[in-house]
Amino acid sequence: MTHTYDLIIVGGGPIGLACAIEAQKKNLNYLIIEKGAIVNSIFNYPLYMTFFSTAERLEIGNIPFNCLAPKPGRQEALEYYRNIHRYFNFNINLFEKVTEVQKLENQLFKITTDKSLYEAKNVVVATGFYDIPIEMSVKGEELHKVRHYYKEAHEYAFRDVLVVGANNSSVDAALECWRKGANVTMVIRKTEINNRVKYWVKPDIENRIAEGSIKAYFESNITEIRQDEVEIETPNGKISIKNDFVLALTGYKPDLSFLEKMGIELSKDELKIPTYNAETMETNVEGLFLAGVVCGGMQTHKWFIENSRIHASMIVDYITSK
Repeated sequence: MTHTYDLIIVGGGPIGLACAIEAQKKNLNYLIIEKGAIVNSIFNYPLYMTFFSTAERLEIGNIPFNCLAPKPGRQEALEYYRNIHRYFNFNINLFEKVTEVQKLENQLFKITTDKSLYEAKNVVVATGFYDIPIEMSVKGEELHKVRHYYKEAHEYAFRDVLVVGANNSSVDAALECWRKGANVTMVIRKTEINNRVKYWVKPDIENRIAEGSIKAYFESNITEIRQDEVEIETPNGKISIKNDFVLALTGYKPDLSFLEKMGIELSKDELKIPTYNAETMETNVEGLFLAGVVCGGMQTHKWFIENSRIHASMIVDYITSK
């Protein structure tokens, strides 16, 4: 017979772990199912990434996050969340991917993974948004030289690198690659660097552009990527520049089709915001909840760890009150 859980949490990131902590407090029989490593998205961040948030705003379960620097980096965060698991000893299945969540006639949920089947009275989807890059849809984007994820700068040293975008990931990559000896060019759709770029980094990139160390084409777009060059549409017409790598750090989006397959309704506009009750985080499907950045649809900058940790207690309090 299939074991029935009180709660299955899809996603083992910080918010999924926070949901598990609340479930433990209320003695719920729960399981986390995570398709990769624990806090898999953070694991896939650039090696030397620094968080915008301070350490205390990344804490979960009232466990202090001790960090010597004012802002923690990827390594400190991984260490912290590993220790969170050591402390709480979560019931978690790693490297197991949920492929389907289906509401049954008996009001239970059937959760299908690439390894097994489960049943649960309630399901929380805390899957984040880092798995699906927003593509540019230009000719040549499929070439191996085009990267939608950035890990570290060494590979790009002494090469001609084009960075697309003007958000935190693009700016960090441009500066790191330039400092490791790359010839860096940025292509930016808007007229300036995004105001959401980390306040201690924004002057750095603006000064590097102003002095000419990093070339930037504003109000511009890539129109074609070829093996040894890139074509760019600029306000002054099309140009082609020599190129070895394109870092298309144009953002990421949640797996919206996964949500729709569960029966979750999305807004009809381009934001694709899922339907949920802001007081309980329950979607239009009874017993199915959202937590974390996935709640924002295409507005991936709206929710992050520090302002969505509260979703965990909201959900579990509501489940246990029914």
